[in-house]
Amino acid sequence: MRYGTDGAVATCTFDKPDRSNAMDVPMQARYGALLRQADADPDVRAVVVTGAGRAFCPGADLGLLDTIAAGPPVEGGENFRDVLAAASAGVPVVAAINGGCAGLGFVIACSADVRFAAAGAKFTTAFARRGLIAEYGIAKLLPELVGQGRARDLLLSGRTFTAEQALDYGLVQEVVPAGELQLRAHAYATELATHSAPRSMAVMKEQFAREALLPLAEAARSATELMLESFGRPELAEGLASWNERRPPRFPPHR
Repeated sequence: MRYGTDGAVATCTFDKPDRSNAMDVPMQARYGALLRQADADPDVRAVVVTGAGRAFCPGADLGLLDTIAAGPPVEGGENFRDVLAAASAGVPVVAAINGGCAGLGFVIACSADVRFAAAGAKFTTAFARRGLIAEYGIAKLLPELVGQGRARDLLLSGRTFTAEQALDYGLVQEVVPAGELQLRAHAYATELATHSAPRSMAVMKEQFAREALLPLAEAARSATELMLESFGRPELAEGLASWNERRPPRFPPHR
């Protein structure tokens, strides 16, 4: 894994291009640790996750899967917390999908808040074609992004589809030329870091997770309580002042 910051944007890169960025257990742990590091850093206000070379992440290293298949039963662990670190982070996470995105890598992309893809990038859930199940909560994540019908299609078939199809399905928000992907993802992350209050984004991420499970009236009641609380916070005062003064906001850090 490679980690760096540029202004208020951190970039987390899967950096094993000789293996197409296939993941093993230490790499999963490192990814989770880096996302938590970024989330705890008050100077980081957005994160870009991408891959080195021609692939984003094709999933678990096949050598690891061979070992698991040949060995004794593997006990369940807590590594799902690392895989889903983007979903639990308060900071917004942008996935810049530069190439092949499959299996575990597909879950990581879906757990991000926003996804940009390089033109021609290939996607597959892959699980059913490897004799596996829908791992790491993807059976919940994917329907929320593309709807039940399309999610079942993609999970049950394990078929390969393109970035352009992913855009049509609503899985990614933009498809851009490969040479422009990193600049576009970083520009979007910078826009979030510059113009959106860190606390507002963190609370919204909690709302996405919690209020989606509630009946509409309960979701509205919960949102009203949070809104009333926000009225007395410095973020609102700064948001109004920066708007009236026609200047970029200087929002306080969330953590």
